[in-house]
Amino acid sequence: MEELSALRNCLENRDYEAALRIVEEMEEMSREDKINKIGSFIKVLLIHLIKQYAEKRTTRSWEASIFNALFEIRKRNQRRKSGGRYMSDAEMLESIEAHYPAALRYAALEAFGGRYDESEIEELFSVNELKQAALDMIAADPS
Repeated sequence: MEELSALRNCLENRDYEAALRIVEEMEEMSREDKINKIGSFIKVLLIHLIKQYAEKRTTRSWEASIFNALFEIRKRNQRRKSGGRYMSDAEMLESIEAHYPAALRYAALEAFGGRYDESEIEELFSVNELKQAALDMIAADPS
């Protein structure tokens, strides 16, 4: 990782301002990586919620995927040492909004054997209710 090498050089040369800039850049890269991973699990969560809401049924497989996605979202959103979270509820909602279109496309391919397109699937449930349910599930205490 070239950032670590650059950081070492800055420290060895006592260029602490440059070293701090590299540390800030590395922290931002780490945060972005966490947010991207959370987003991937949000998409999985939404795919299965869309199928549940559209088909008005569930399967053990969908339930397992939802459980796993929620577990991974919560786990990755926790800051280990400092406590707190990487993403606020508002940022989670933004991520839900951002990943919803892709999740809808995937869900439309699977729900009802792929017979309906995205707009037809969306007519079968309240999009706002589904998004709020996803946010509530993420925020809920798992214990």
